[in-house]
Amino acid sequence: MTQPDLSLAREFEAALAWWRAAGVDCDYHDDATSWLADAPPACAPLSGDKPAPMRPTASGKAPEAGQPARLRADAPAPPPAPAPAQTPRPDLMGESPPTDLAAFREWWMHAPGLDTARLHPRIAPRGPAGAALMVLVPQPEEGDRERLLDGPQGRLLGNILAAAGLEENAVYCAAALPCHTPMADIAALAASGMNAVTAHHVTLAAPQRVLVLGSALGPMLGETTQEGLRRINNNGRTVPVMVSETLEAMMDMPRLKSRFWRRWMEWSASH
Repeated sequence: MTQPDLSLAREFEAALAWWRAAGVDCDYHDDATSWLADAPPACAPLSGDKPAPMRPTASGKAPEAGQPARLRADAPAPPPAPAPAQTPRPDLMGESPPTDLAAFREWWMHAPGLDTARLHPRIAPRGPAGAALMVLVPQPEEGDRERLLDGPQGRLLGNILAAAGLEENAVYCAAALPCHTPMADIAALAASGMNAVTAHHVTLAAPQRVLVLGSALGPMLGETTQEGLRRINNNGRTVPVMVSETLEAMMDMPRLKSRFWRRWMEWSASH
């Protein structure tokens, strides 16, 4: 018997030992393996069994052997899927909506269904009816308790109005939501009926112009143009509207103040 080449055996054993030390002790391959079993073949009928009779097709002929049976022409159609139930839109104003600002303020403070955040109190709008300017903000400030915009945002608004030559007491200030609401979904709240409340509010306030401080408030008043300028109909007359960033955003990004001021000057010159 021929003796094996000991040096080659040692090299082979050393190579295996090296791969074991590297952690490779299994054989791998790249061929794909199907883990899902193939469908079992159709069982042939037993010799003593009779095949099930085939129904005739619409043409009146029975399908040939090995061909799938077609649906009968007189088979009833499946029932249509039921239409999804639509939730009726809430009527927050009710059958007797407020007819003046005094009644609206009372309704705003106590009407059920308006609470958007029970942790914060409702804050009433302020200002006279028929004001030269109505300012609409998304919601009261977090620290408001008795007066709308009674914190840093209110001080910024007061400075803006003073620079524009407007007395703050002569401006009608309102919020789209009755209380401070963290992470408020303005679009969903508008669709739930708050847009009708806002429209009625503007009608009762009857301002000559409306300044909307919050681009997200578009659903409350309808869609706006790319420039943030639009008009609304109020008791048969057209009221100019300017939409801009929120007071909070202007405080966080001072550059927005200069942009707001340029647009305000252009808007004021034409309205």
